[in-house]
Amino acid sequence: MGTRLAGKTAVVTGFTSGIGRACAERFAEEGASVVLNGYPRERGEEAVEAIRAAGGTAAYCEADVRKGEDLQRLIRYAIETYGKLDVLMNNAICGRSAAVLDQEESDWDEVFTASVKACYLGSKYALPHMIQNGGGSILHTASVHGLLGGAQGAAYDSAKAAIIHLARQMAVDYGTHNIRVNALCPGRIVTEGKVEFLKRHPEEARRQKYVYPLGRPGTLQEIANAALFLVSDEASFITGHALVVDGGLTAQLQDSAAARAEEGLLREINLTGETASE
Repeated sequence: MGTRLAGKTAVVTGFTSGIGRACAERFAEEGASVVLNGYPRERGEEAVEAIRAAGGTAAYCEADVRKGEDLQRLIRYAIETYGKLDVLMNNAICGRSAAVLDQEESDWDEVFTASVKACYLGSKYALPHMIQNGGGSILHTASVHGLLGGAQGAAYDSAKAAIIHLARQMAVDYGTHNIRVNALCPGRIVTEGKVEFLKRHPEEARRQKYVYPLGRPGTLQEIANAALFLVSDEASFITGHALVVDGGLTAQLQDSAAARAEEGLLREINLTGETASE
């Protein structure tokens, strides 16, 4: 067990798998008392037991991040359980996205409610306690899609961009209270669900290999390490920042990405004897 978050209480909203769970586990490894939130409840309780088995401190509180009363109850639960709140990671996500002409209005609303509004509400109820406690750190999970547009992502990309700017705006308002607010912008991270997806779609795994300058997508551990840095005292002079963790994906010109992918795939064809039509 480490000590980078020793004595601190952290709330992580969102799913009890993937990035949310990885970050909660990493925070607990560094000494934080962690409150997990997400569905289903069984998975949340299993995540808590895994953290405890590894020597960490954790609890689960079921709450719907789309509802203000649930988020208020989640924050209150963390404070009643562990005495204070130091870190809030707004990690909830909804991926019902499409191109504008195909985007259902109800899905657009759901994406913004489950992500942008959830960040706003979670922060709204956490801030008074952090102010009273003398400071804290809030981290919104955004995406490289909040910086650059992707195909068929009208609602998702727009919501992630809004989350990034919300972090900047909050940093301006609450810096004088010693509260830092940042956004985390992952590229493609191989979560549990994406492992199965890549098994079913090996061509996508090959494409990612050549599009990313580092030659691969990121791991859950890598994104959790980045989140840990931002919420820890090591980042004490960093606020209003959108930290990109994407293996160099957004550092390159698009023609460079296309050329890299083309060269890599052609090299595979030459090595295997396949033809382009195959």
